[in-house]
Amino acid sequence: MIKDIEAVIFDLDGTLVDSMWIWKQIDIDYLEKRGIELPEDLQKTIEGMSFTETAQYFKDRFQLTEDLDEIKKEWMGMAEDFYANQIPLKEGVWTFLSTLRRMNIKMGIGTSNAKDLAQRVIEKHNILPFFHSIRTSCEVEKGKPHPDIFLKVAEDLNAKPEACLVFEDTYAGVLAAKRAGMKVIAIADASSLEYKEEICSLADRYIESFEEVAQVG
Repeated sequence: MIKDIEAVIFDLDGTLVDSMWIWKQIDIDYLEKRGIELPEDLQKTIEGMSFTETAQYFKDRFQLTEDLDEIKKEWMGMAEDFYANQIPLKEGVWTFLSTLRRMNIKMGIGTSNAKDLAQRVIEKHNILPFFHSIRTSCEVEKGKPHPDIFLKVAEDLNAKPEACLVFEDTYAGVLAAKRAGMKVIAIADASSLEYKEEICSLADRYIESFEEVAQVG
């Protein structure tokens, strides 16, 4: 699938790094402090939303008194140590990024996470030099499953959407990439296994690990 590809765009959480489990725990702890039990549908509902969109959703659904900046600041504080010290790269990531760089394929990241947290984990694993663009959904009008974030990264990379390949782990992310007119490879993540059938119905390919594509070219 790398043939005729000008740029590869990666989601971050659940795709390049193994971090999705952290956010469920943060949601549990955050709501528990306010005497609220985690609703069963919450993770699926907020999937793909930007950091700001998620904060607004929490404020509206749970009738929070805090403003959006206060909500996001508390989440940031809860996640900082994880992103700075504890979140690992997914298997095969470094080899695959190195292969793409040898092939002179431009790379970018389109994430729903906060910029500061994304920067922390990218720098922690020394993969920042691989990327020519790192964008968050807060920088575009609408988060995933809307295509805005991927189209913005493609614009940064001066690549046509049809010449872009996206790696994603969630249904919302795969849908966003397809709506952008891009090819999509879905990668397995524990948090989205429940929706594997839906994801496979949209994605051009489904892989268990980057090791399956690390030696392309």
